[in-house]
Amino acid sequence: MIKSKNNSPKMKEIRKKIDIIDSKILPLMAKRAQLVNRALELKTKKSEIVDTKRINQIKKKVIAQSKKLGANPKLISGIWIAMIKNFIDFEKKNFKK
Repeated sequence: MIKSKNNSPKMKEIRKKIDIIDSKILPLMAKRAQLVNRALELKTKKSEIVDTKRINQIKKKVIAQSKKLGANPKLISGIWIAMIKNFIDFEKKNFKK
C-alpha cells in the first residue's frame, strides 16, 4: 500500500469512496476474466489471441464514452489497453492447443 502523509478527513473520505468504487469494479473484472477464459477455450490457434481490429474498436468506444462521461479519454483508454494487454498475456500463457 502506498503511504501518504495526507491523512486529513477529506482525504480519508475520498479514499473511502475510491474503496467503494473498487469493490464494484473487482467483481466485474472477475466476471471479465471468466469470459476471457471461455473465449480462450474456443481459440484453436495462438494467433487468434490478439485481435487488433477488435482492440481498436474497443479503444475508440472507450474514448468516446470517456468524453461523454467527462473523464480524461487518454487516461481511461490507457487503463483499458493495459487491462487488455494483461488479459492477452494471460491467454498466451494459458493457451493449450
